[in-house]
Amino acid sequence: MYRTVLKLLSRSRNSGVSAGIGFDVRASMMIGGEDLTGSGKVAINPKVGSLFLNNRMFSTSILTPDSGDFSSHLLKSKQAVISSDHTQGLCQDLVIPMTNFLLEDKGLMVLAGDVFDVPIRKDIIHRVVRWQLAKRQQGTHSTKTISEVSGTGRKPYPQKGTGRARHGTLRGPQFRGGATMHGPNPRSHAFKLNKKVRRLGLKIALSARAAEGKLLVFDDLKMPTHKTKNVVNWYNQMNECKKLLLVDGGPIEENLKRATQNLHYVNVLPSIGLNVYSILLHDTLVMSRDAVDRVVERMHTPINR
Repeated sequence: MYRTVLKLLSRSRNSGVSAGIGFDVRASMMIGGEDLTGSGKVAINPKVGSLFLNNRMFSTSILTPDSGDFSSHLLKSKQAVISSDHTQGLCQDLVIPMTNFLLEDKGLMVLAGDVFDVPIRKDIIHRVVRWQLAKRQQGTHSTKTISEVSGTGRKPYPQKGTGRARHGTLRGPQFRGGATMHGPNPRSHAFKLNKKVRRLGLKIALSARAAEGKLLVFDDLKMPTHKTKNVVNWYNQMNECKKLLLVDGGPIEENLKRATQNLHYVNVLPSIGLNVYSILLHDTLVMSRDAVDRVVERMHTPINR
C-alpha cells in the first residue's frame, strides 16, 4: 500500500497542464501606476496554470472584470511581464481561472496558500491513508472457541484399551468441524491519528493536485438537465483525465446526482466528505466555489482539544 500511495503522488512535481496559463511570472506588476498585489510580486506557474501571489491571503476570493481588484484587460488576456520559475510548497496564494460545465469564463479565484500550496510530504499521506483504510474496515470476522462450537461433549471412546490417542471431546481444534484456537474475533481496526496530521494530509493532497494542474474550480456544479450525455460530452473534452471527482459545497444537486450515477469514472462528494483517499483515487479534482470556501474555512478552524 505504501508503494501505491507513493506511485499516486509521484506525478506531483513532473506533470504538466493541458489548459490554462502557460507561463510563469514573479515581477512587480504596475497597471496604470498602481501595484495590483499589495506586495508588488506575482508568480504564475506553468504547471498549475495559476497566478501565485506572494502576499498571504488566508481566504478565498473572486476576481472578475467588475471586481476592481484586477484590471479587466489583465483578466481577459492573462498575460505576464517577466518569466521565472516557481517553487512549490512556499504557501503562496494561488489565483486560478473559474469556469463551468459550458466552459465559460467566470473570472479568477484566489486560493489560500496555506491550504493549496503546502510542501508535499508522502509520509503524511501514507499515515492518513492507512488511518482511513483501517477505520473503515468492518472488523466483523469471527471464529468459535471450543466452548462455542456445536457438538456433543461426550468422550468419544474409553481412555485405555483401544490403542488410539486419548481424547475427551470431538470438538477440539484437531477435528473436522471443531473449534478454532486463537482465531479472529469482532473488533475495531481503527487507531488514533492526531487531528492536525489528518488536516495536514488533506492540505497536502489538495496541494499535490494543484501542483499537477489537476485542480479545477467551477463557479457552480449546476446541471441544466439530468442527462448523462451532457457529462460525458464535457468529460470527453478534457485532456488526460481518467477518473474525475466532483466536489460541491452543500448537498449534491439532484440533476448532477442523476447525471453521474451511471458513470463509473465520475464520482460526486459534498465538501464535508472530501478526504485524502478519494482525492488519490481520482486523477482530476473539480471543486465548486462554495466547496473551496467551505474547505478553507474548515482548515482554518482551530482544533478543539
